[in-house]
Amino acid sequence: MKNIKVFSEEDLNDVFELCRQSMVYDTFTETLLREKIIEDPQHDPALVLVIKEKGKVIAFMDGVTRKINDIRIGYIKLMAVDKQWRRKGIASELYSSLEKKFKRRKVQKVRIYDVPFNYFMPGIDPRYTAAISFAERHGFRRFADTSNMAVDLTDREFRTGQEEKKLAKENIIIRRAGYEDHDNIMKFIDKHFPLWRAEVENTFLSLPISLHIALLNGDIKAFSAHNGNNFGTGWFGPMGTHPDLRGKGIGGILLKRCLQDIKTWGLSKSIIPWVGPVSFYARTVGAVVERVFWRYEKEI
Repeated sequence: MKNIKVFSEEDLNDVFELCRQSMVYDTFTETLLREKIIEDPQHDPALVLVIKEKGKVIAFMDGVTRKINDIRIGYIKLMAVDKQWRRKGIASELYSSLEKKFKRRKVQKVRIYDVPFNYFMPGIDPRYTAAISFAERHGFRRFADTSNMAVDLTDREFRTGQEEKKLAKENIIIRRAGYEDHDNIMKFIDKHFPLWRAEVENTFLSLPISLHIALLNGDIKAFSAHNGNNFGTGWFGPMGTHPDLRGKGIGGILLKRCLQDIKTWGLSKSIIPWVGPVSFYARTVGAVVERVFWRYEKEI
């Protein structure tokens, strides 16, 4: 059995190279990796594990826990094994150690990759066949699928002025959030969309703030965000509308405002992750399904 160690910041470059070489369908930067590991709002250093050979990281597994709807869930957020060291049981050793730590933290189930608040992908891309095999070999069951959609931003403008004027006649105002809106926005999120608090909070780190809101008679009733997760990659979401105002086209306007931001920042594509209503995004902005993901979980 290899000696399992706790990840330290000095391992970041090795882990970056390992992920870059292993996860060939994804693009990594050290900044993005730091966001996923160290900057996770519930980062627990004891749950991020590495195995080294001659001082170099050859395997890595990033664990984190969340309490979702009163259930304590453990997540494997990222994992990678050097190609030369695969099929030697190294990933199994890492997971065995991680699962023991999860049990000590009263975790009830474990999932792979689909980590609310701060995630890189919402499940396993089945092209990573080794990850699928790993999950099934260790007793995980596939319980759902999801997808990421993409919007081509080139040669397009997402103008919403005319639509916004019509809504203004109903006292519905749509605009970019300001710092003075922060407390009211977070109250709205905490009441109606609490799982998205961290991502919405992150939008206040962007310049300009990467959050757009709809107000009825001055009260916040809807929002859409971007750059709240996977910073700088064109990541859209989350988005939500109070039931009182659904069906008025507000979601489409808020979506287009965010896409125009992303285009203005110089990106040619926006990613709409972990999609539920595929038809809404396809119809509203011509989004297409770009990747699919299989979601796995295990009771422990």
